[in-house]
Amino acid sequence: MKRVVSILLLLASLGSSAMAQSPITLNIALDKPTGKISPHMWGVFFEDINLGSDGGIYAELVKNRSFEFDQPWMGWKKLENGPEGTYLLLNDSKRKGNKRYLRINNAANLKLGLQNEGFRGMGVKAGAAYEFSVQYQSAAKGMKIHVELLDQQNKVIGAAELPLEPVGSWSEATVKFPVNQTTDKAKLNVWFTGAGTLDVDMLSLFPIDTWKGRPKGLRKDMVQMLADMKPGFIRFPGGCIVEGKDLANRFQWKKTVGPITERELIINRWNTEFSHRLTPDYFQTFGLGFYEYFLLAEDIGASPVPILNCGMACQFNTAELVPLDELDTYVQDALDLIEFANGTTDTKWGKLRADMGHPEPFHLKMLGVGNENWGPQYIERLAVFKKALNEKHPEIKIIASSGTDPEGDRFDFLNDQLRAMNINIIDEHYYRPPSWFLSSANRYDNYTRNGVKIFAGEYASHTTRPNGPGKSTWEAALSEAAFMTGLERNGDVVEMASYAPLFGHVDGWQWSPDLIWVDNLQVYGTPSYQVQKLYATNKGTNIVPIKRDGEFVAGKDSLYASAVFDAAAQQLIVKVVNYNSKPMKVNLDVDSKKKPAATAEKITLANANLNLSNSIEEPLNIRPKQNTVTSKGKTIVETFEPYSLTLIKLTVK
Repeated sequence: MKRVVSILLLLASLGSSAMAQSPITLNIALDKPTGKISPHMWGVFFEDINLGSDGGIYAELVKNRSFEFDQPWMGWKKLENGPEGTYLLLNDSKRKGNKRYLRINNAANLKLGLQNEGFRGMGVKAGAAYEFSVQYQSAAKGMKIHVELLDQQNKVIGAAELPLEPVGSWSEATVKFPVNQTTDKAKLNVWFTGAGTLDVDMLSLFPIDTWKGRPKGLRKDMVQMLADMKPGFIRFPGGCIVEGKDLANRFQWKKTVGPITERELIINRWNTEFSHRLTPDYFQTFGLGFYEYFLLAEDIGASPVPILNCGMACQFNTAELVPLDELDTYVQDALDLIEFANGTTDTKWGKLRADMGHPEPFHLKMLGVGNENWGPQYIERLAVFKKALNEKHPEIKIIASSGTDPEGDRFDFLNDQLRAMNINIIDEHYYRPPSWFLSSANRYDNYTRNGVKIFAGEYASHTTRPNGPGKSTWEAALSEAAFMTGLERNGDVVEMASYAPLFGHVDGWQWSPDLIWVDNLQVYGTPSYQVQKLYATNKGTNIVPIKRDGEFVAGKDSLYASAVFDAAAQQLIVKVVNYNSKPMKVNLDVDSKKKPAATAEKITLANANLNLSNSIEEPLNIRPKQNTVTSKGKTIVETFEPYSLTLIKLTVK
């Protein structure tokens, strides 16, 4: 009897194996596109969280450069004390934005000094040059500043001397100097010599080699990671910082433009948001302000998508509201922002843009009103904005929030209300486990094809949360890739999509996972970054149906697929996710009158270990591998690796 059972089990096993080897056929109706892909389909979402701006992409190395933190000496320490009254912090109410400055009284001609610790240290590179600058006034003749960069052993690795000319009003002095050693934990000494009284402010240190070589600009390697994605848009400045913990703490764009020295610093709302990741030194200096955001979008070929406060603070914090009859200031901010972005140079805000160095318009086409707001109070305020914007700027598309979750009573209420208002674009957010992303690949298959469009404005697959820089796993990324086949398949409904958050600093994060991780010197893309980049650089122009037995490929046998056609390159682009622990044989049958090339380009992201991550030490554990495949007539026979995202690009003429 045991022998009979063994034979039966063997036959069953062989039968199962034979079935597993039978290829699955996916039919691609190349000549029957179902819609257009938005030219800005795949983009990036920027928020100043996880030291994303100050201490991150904004390349300033000095923390609290203008003594404006709540604790004015945070980040600084005195190297020599001197007699009482040697160091005095003054607060001048007549100065715009930046009111505090330091007065140094050095009657005895002592060597006085300050040390700045930077943002978790300062990252400097051997052979690179750096520029120190300072705002100063009332310098007596013969006064000098000496600057030194020190490594972790307090060895001087770069130094310069800066003589100061006597001036009676605020002036800037600068000096450039090289560094002879690489370290991510340098600190800066600033020494003052010469007898007299000296007022100093905006003590600053930047690398010379910034993005596009702009003085006091952005960190080159971080911007390059964005540029490499070829994003269709960049959404800024957030996120929850748009709302603020209360309305006083909200993001106010007008305070982030104009001269850097006059921009008013505020505490970053992520400073104390999470008890497990308190960051008391996290502020927003707005060196990266709205002008710089628009410039960044232009630099990387992305459409600017600013989000503005709608008169509501974060509803998870204070939930403060502006009364409806006092909303005019908020609405005017939106109208003035459009003028700043698009207005001629003879308008007030267009002239400011020109004075800042950009007389040409930024071609703003979309504007978000509110972030993750909900309830009837949001709809009431949104209606006021919509009326004013539609009357004065009907060319601007309005993006509105559907709240914090992709389902439930809040979502249903907002979804119904926003559609009844005929809002242009609904912003949906989903932070969920991998299982949700896998099961939701068909989320938009039955959405109405007319009217309101969807912005998948924030999403990330969370295996655990919060975790840390090593936990942006391949499992999370692959589930996102599966979900994105559904976004792409429904590109006539889903106009835009962006992962969030964008950046995380390994020594200063509050939230994870994140798309790109940095320390003070290095940057790497997570597996999710590799997925996002693969989609964004291969978005195509037309949606092409790809089906299995007449149904969308959205999870049966753990296969997911989408297809697009790139009219400019005359290429069919197919994306297939195999979320199986075994390889899957598939026939891709192309139904078309066009003639396919004999070979196709193949790009694969794959690994059998779903827990694998990239890291500073191993940044390319998950990376694309390129190959070629051959077609048999109008069929490509391919075996997709276990746990893989595969892209196939076939030229057809």
